[in-house]
Amino acid sequence: MGNLLKVLSYNDLEQCPTFFLDFEHAQPTEAETVVWNQVNSVLEEAQGILAELQSYRGAGQEIRQAIQNPSDVHLQEEAWRAVCPLVAKLKRFYEFSLRLENALHSLLEALTSPPYAPTQHLEREQALAKQFAEILHFTLSFDELKMTNPAIQNDFSYYRRTVSRNRLNNFQVDSDCDVNNEMANRMSLFYADATPMLKTLSNATTKFVSENKSLPIEDTTDCLSTMACVCRVMLETPGYRSRFTSTETLLFCMRVMVGVIILYDHVHPVGAFAKTSKIDMKGCIKVLKDQPSTSTEGLLNALRYTTRHLHDDTTSKQIRALLQ
Repeated sequence: MGNLLKVLSYNDLEQCPTFFLDFEHAQPTEAETVVWNQVNSVLEEAQGILAELQSYRGAGQEIRQAIQNPSDVHLQEEAWRAVCPLVAKLKRFYEFSLRLENALHSLLEALTSPPYAPTQHLEREQALAKQFAEILHFTLSFDELKMTNPAIQNDFSYYRRTVSRNRLNNFQVDSDCDVNNEMANRMSLFYADATPMLKTLSNATTKFVSENKSLPIEDTTDCLSTMACVCRVMLETPGYRSRFTSTETLLFCMRVMVGVIILYDHVHPVGAFAKTSKIDMKGCIKVLKDQPSTSTEGLLNALRYTTRHLHDDTTSKQIRALLQ
């Protein structure tokens, strides 16, 4: 069946079909081309966004000098010149999140639309499933970088304070930032979240469900749980792992599995950790713990701290213990 091979038709324990998805070579069919091209135009920018974020160093030194010497006009101007291009960069990141939200909406629409069930869509439309995985991979990568870089919020806070002070003093400064007050408010909300891209995807998925009331919520959550099963089976089965030509693909697969679990936990009414969940959480956590800790600790932390239902009464003590 091309790059997506059905390996189990049904799993009695998980009530979840599982597939092998070739993340390295899936290509769009003619039926997928329109959506694939639309999403690809967004994903083409993803690596550049991550590279920019990874190299983001902030204007901490200039800001400290300006704050410590409030009457030194030269230092104030230096801090402003240092911060402005950084804020322009943060604006691009935020605007990219909006484009990513639209791309996710298109994929969810394609992967849940009648007459096919979500699992049939994933089997038939391998290239779109791969793009969905790439969005999840980007999301976790972006949020990991953002969480470890406090300069982002410090820079933007300084920018907003300076703009506010200048406005009160009726003082106009040249700015290449081009961030109006409404945009600044939206950016503040975005960067205030510990995992802003994940929140964007979660909100987008919830919005998709609420806007498509004729579509059962299970169609969306089944799409997510099936993807989690796909990744777990590939990671725990040597025969499938050996098909990957790069160790990077294994990390990609782990990120996608964790990303889709978190998304499921935010969208599903009872979450991913309940006994009724269609995701084998014990199996997924075990797969992560079987890998070198250097490559999985961040992913385990994502499950610990960015899920919504881990500490619910419906979560078994065994699963909680596995994540301690």
